[in-house]
Amino acid sequence: MRTAIIGLPMTGKTSLFTILTGVHQSTRVGSMETQIGIARVPDPRLDALAAIFDPPKVTQAVVEYVDFPAISKEALRDPQYLASLRVVDALALVLRVFEDPTVPHEKGSIDPLRDRDDVGIELILSDLVVVEKRLERLEKDRRKIKSPEIEHEYEILIRCKEVLESEKPLREMPLTEDEEKRIRGFQFLSQKPILYVINAGEESAPNLAEVEAAYAEKLGSRPHTAVTAVCGKIEAELAELAPGEAAELMSSYGLSSPGLNRVITATYGLLGLMSFLTAGETEVRAWTIPIHSTAVKAAGAIHSDFEKKFIRAEVVNWKNLVDLKGYPGVREKGLLRLEGKEYIVKDGDVLVIRHG
Repeated sequence: MRTAIIGLPMTGKTSLFTILTGVHQSTRVGSMETQIGIARVPDPRLDALAAIFDPPKVTQAVVEYVDFPAISKEALRDPQYLASLRVVDALALVLRVFEDPTVPHEKGSIDPLRDRDDVGIELILSDLVVVEKRLERLEKDRRKIKSPEIEHEYEILIRCKEVLESEKPLREMPLTEDEEKRIRGFQFLSQKPILYVINAGEESAPNLAEVEAAYAEKLGSRPHTAVTAVCGKIEAELAELAPGEAAELMSSYGLSSPGLNRVITATYGLLGLMSFLTAGETEVRAWTIPIHSTAVKAAGAIHSDFEKKFIRAEVVNWKNLVDLKGYPGVREKGLLRLEGKEYIVKDGDVLVIRHG
């Protein structure tokens, strides 16, 4: 699952990407040169399990990010830019809320809600072009043949056109599972889940939670959206420090953890992902699966053979496994359950897969 970090010029977008992933090199996404990197999902449950099993290896779940060139009307008319942006699974739009005192002419020009709307309209217009072109083609087909499939697609796209023309993103349009599948191939930009990353000034660092709450209220509660706040300047400093020094700097600003942890966690949730865990003497690991996945699908995340030859899963909550200091303790208390293929895995479940 891949998230594109986008934003207008001078928002701190690329700095955020670099701090998140540590990547400084360009690569190619589709036909466009950009940057790709991964960020590890913070998960204290892994540390707790590692303290019990003392394995040589602890592996976190990861989120993949792509740093796109600054978004603009010109960029969104570039076929290469559009083609590369359409293949991502979600968008993280960086919105700057601090003024730079070294740039006198920008005083009073910072308006994150305006920037949000400007970017949103460009995504909507880009999708509208796609819808109108497809409808033109369908109109011709409808005159030649009578087909329920064509009619159904035509009706859905007419609804899409109405939503877009009302300047609303497609992520706010209610769709049945069948309708969503029918338009999935268009990879509409305004349909993608979006995370608004509020890049605040240094003076706001002690109050990031309040900043986040305030902008969440301003941006409104909308489907498939989330809001988080960071202070890019402080995050850049933290990235350069040893763990002990970083903890000291965070404490001086009244921060309990790096703001970037919230960005990663929010992205994970926005994509509809969760983690189940495996724990033993060789490795403690978090595995990424979609929310509501079955035990057999979770087994497939570990290895395709485990899914094909799945028999049962032994399941226990990670906290019980930690509190009772390992598998013998949870077995003795009857807390290690045997579950079949259709069991819905919960976030924080520790699984042992039995397979042929």
